[in-house]
Amino acid sequence: MIPVLQPLGRTFLVFLEAAGRLALFTGEAVSHCLRPPFYPRAVLRQILDIGYYSLPVVGLTAIFTGMVLALQSYTGFARFSAESAIPNVVVVSITRELGPVLAGLMVAGRVGAAMAAEIGTMRVTEQIDALTTLATNPFKYLIAPRLIAATFVLPILVLIADIIGVFGGYLVSTYKLGFNGATYISNTIEFLEFQDVFSGLVKAAVFGFLIALMGCYNGFHSRGGAQGVGAATTNAVVSASILILSFNYLITEAFFAR
Repeated sequence: MIPVLQPLGRTFLVFLEAAGRLALFTGEAVSHCLRPPFYPRAVLRQILDIGYYSLPVVGLTAIFTGMVLALQSYTGFARFSAESAIPNVVVVSITRELGPVLAGLMVAGRVGAAMAAEIGTMRVTEQIDALTTLATNPFKYLIAPRLIAATFVLPILVLIADIIGVFGGYLVSTYKLGFNGATYISNTIEFLEFQDVFSGLVKAAVFGFLIALMGCYNGFHSRGGAQGVGAATTNAVVSASILILSFNYLITEAFFAR
């Protein structure tokens, strides 16, 4: 039995070590986000990089998601003569789930990988050690601005994605499926509730924090030159994506479970 249990125990200990290291990193990073000094220029630069430059990919993802959702809903609801429910399904699906999750996954692929690669390159080329030598805390200068910017910007991106996604459903419904435009908009506004939008924005803030945390954590602890930076980049995207899907369920359970 011992030869069988040894690998399991070793794996469990490695997992505990990684979880503890991540928890300590998270605690230190959050504490630096809340305590001065701050670097507003670094935060603004990250807001521009995470938010503005992610708009095209998030917008395209949202509009095509809304269009496909309306088309597929019509195909299914037509069997039960329930086509009038399409605006309701589109707006709830986009605001509650698809907007935050898809925007988070797109930003994780674009921004999380870039964060891990940038910080990982600084680690393996000893630039982070140079910052410490120059009396600049790397958590203050590198980690905190990215966490603050991602947590602040992603809800704005998701709100824009919600609008674009609903507009994509409107385009398909009115120009392809023959819906009356005014009736479609009226049904959408009447069915939409504040909790639908708010829950999506809360998810977006959590997802933004997780994306920046995973990118910074994996980059900060990268080792082994170019190969280590590549592994850190991959781990950042994969871990951020898994955490997004996991926390999506937990937040949905907190908001809508009865």
